[in-house]
Amino acid sequence: EVQLVESGGGLVQPGGSLRLSCAASGFTFSHYDMSWVRQAPGKGLEWVSGISSGGGRTSYADSVKGRFAISRDNAENTLYLQMNSLRPEDTAVYFCIFTGGKPRGRGTQVTVSS
Repeated sequence: EVQLVESGGGLVQPGGSLRLSCAASGFTFSHYDMSWVRQAPGKGLEWVSGISSGGGRTSYADSVKGRFAISRDNAENTLYLQMNSLRPEDTAVYFCIFTGGKPRGRGTQVTVSS
């Protein structure tokens, strides 16, 4: 069974940092491009960042460019999102997905507030 389990969210003050993780299982993780998407309260899904299967290519939404960094460890079947200089508008539930796919897990809540 394919599973993507997100973790690492929490409450952080503006300007703070968080590192999200996504544990993958049930498929050959290293074969797939992966992405992070987020859903803010009352809004639709927003693509945040993507990474190629080998990790050599990354891309970011303009809203997070220069503040977030996506990475992966194919030996550990884990996807990461390092989030720095967090802003209140980054508040959302974050999901990892197969690039072009839909969320499978529950996501992890990130709340940026003073």
